[in-house]
Amino acid sequence: MVGRDTNTTRKGRQQGAISRSLDWAATLACKGQGVLGPQHLHFRRQPVGSQTTHFVLLDLSASMLRGQKIAWAKGCLLALTARFYRSRDHMAVIGFAGHQAQWLQKPAKVPAFNEHWIAPLRAGGGTPIQSAIDAVNMELKRYGPDMHACIWLLTDGRFDPLPPRPERVDDCYIIDFEEDVVTLQRCRRLAEQWKGQVLAASQFGALVNASN
Repeated sequence: MVGRDTNTTRKGRQQGAISRSLDWAATLACKGQGVLGPQHLHFRRQPVGSQTTHFVLLDLSASMLRGQKIAWAKGCLLALTARFYRSRDHMAVIGFAGHQAQWLQKPAKVPAFNEHWIAPLRAGGGTPIQSAIDAVNMELKRYGPDMHACIWLLTDGRFDPLPPRPERVDDCYIIDFEEDVVTLQRCRRLAEQWKGQVLAASQFGALVNASN
C-alpha cells in the first residue's frame, strides 16, 4: 500500500512497525483540495507493546432520523468494524439517545460479522452525549498506560453544550453527519476543542474505500 507513516502517539512511546491504522488527519492534509488517491494515504506506527482500542460513540437521537443520517451512520459503523477486524484492534461501541448512553459492544476483539447487531439499531429521543463521554472515562480507568485509545464520534452535532474531551485518549475523530439547511457547525467546533479531526461523512466514505 502506498503511503507514509506519521508519529502521533503520546510523547515518550517507543514506535514499532507501521500499522494498518490510517492517519486520517495527515491523509486529508496531504490530499488538500485534490481527489483522494493511494499516494495520499498516511499510516500510523503502532506503539511497541501497546494495544489499540477504538471507542465508537454513535448518535442515535431523533435528529439522526432526518434524511438518511441513521442509515448512513450505521453504514459507517459497519465499515469501521471491518477495518478494525482486519487490523486486529479492539473496539467498543456506545449508543446515546433518550436519557442516557448504553453499551452496544463492550471493549473486545472485533468479530468478523457485525451487520446482525448494527442493522436493527433505531434512533429517537434526546442526545445525552455527556453520558457517553462519562462511560468512556469510567472504562478507561480500568486500563494501564500502554493502552492506545481512539475516540470515534458519529453525530450530526445537534447537542449543547459541547462536552469536554474524554480523558486518557490519544486520538479523536468526529464524523460529521450534519446536512441540514441551517448548519450549526458544532462538530467542527468540538474537533477544535478536543484537538481532534473532523471529517464529513462523505469524506469518511472516500477514505475507507481508498484505504481498503
